[in-house]
Amino acid sequence: MKVSEKICKTTVLSTAFIMSAFAVFCIYSRTDSLLRGGGLRSVAASLSMYGGTSSAESVSSAYSGGTASRSEDVQSTAVTKRTDTSDHRGEKTFLVTESLFRESNMSYDNFYVKNSTDISLDIGRYLRAPLPFEYENTTEPQVLIVHTHATESYMDYDLGYYYESFYPRDTDDNYNVVRVGKAICDTLQKNNIASVHCITHHDDPQYYGAYDNSAQSILEYLNKYPSIKIILDIHRDSITTDDNEKIKPTFTYNNKKAAQIMIMCGNDNNGYYDFPDWEQNLSLALKLHKNAETLYPGMTRPLYFGNFMYNMNLAPGSLLIEVGTDANTLEEAVNSGEMLGNVIAQTLTQAQKNETDIQE
Repeated sequence: MKVSEKICKTTVLSTAFIMSAFAVFCIYSRTDSLLRGGGLRSVAASLSMYGGTSSAESVSSAYSGGTASRSEDVQSTAVTKRTDTSDHRGEKTFLVTESLFRESNMSYDNFYVKNSTDISLDIGRYLRAPLPFEYENTTEPQVLIVHTHATESYMDYDLGYYYESFYPRDTDDNYNVVRVGKAICDTLQKNNIASVHCITHHDDPQYYGAYDNSAQSILEYLNKYPSIKIILDIHRDSITTDDNEKIKPTFTYNNKKAAQIMIMCGNDNNGYYDFPDWEQNLSLALKLHKNAETLYPGMTRPLYFGNFMYNMNLAPGSLLIEVGTDANTLEEAVNSGEMLGNVIAQTLTQAQKNETDIQE
């Protein structure tokens, strides 16, 4: 199918079905609120749709010479913390509580799955299934990191509270979720896996239409780099109680605190979304999930399997991953980004080994 036809079809489908998918999404609550005794809601800021078009001239990095080049404005070393110079006198504060999200309605081996569908999942079968692509030992890019909501940001400091004026959005790529994407790409580079990092702000200056905008970018990258195997849309979540308490999902590995991640995988069991390859995506999602828990125990919230699409129909190997919430610090999220890069590398390496074993 031509790119223009694919974009058109994706746009129509996303417009027609995104609100129904989001309604189902809210009903099943991706934060396991019932397990916490009620009162907990997921704002789902990273997935809601209420705004416009992408920034026409957003800077996108492009593959060059086996590594991902990046914006000159993005820090290449440790996370830089900003000093809060605001006058907060008389301003209300609200609690920030750490939580380790684990159990859900399905479990397998060392991890959990939140299945919000009526589909009966044979997790073992999907784990044993081959990946939806053949791994290539090449300098061409294998992974595309994109951000539908690039301006989603985090807290600067771990204070245990936040001010009522706290606004978790930032157009500076040193402090928003793009910084997490950069950590993923840098780690992939260290593992000799080439990647491309799309840093276009698809949600700026307006938010509505961000998924249509990111679909356009994804298809352009796929046309330019047909070697791309995995497409990850990196977001951050937001979890708030009825009392305005924010929840930060964290875990600790080797004395380093990091944000828990949540892998999201949709389906098209009823044929609504023009999404025939959803089972291949699920196979990849489960492999990434299992490897994450094997390498970094506690890293994952339950994998969320639900009735949604979010551009996952554009190519096999497409997933959405939430890295922490707006209550996590940027440093915690970047730590998770580095770990996620290693998880992706491990998954691709396993695929290469399996292909070699089959050939022998």
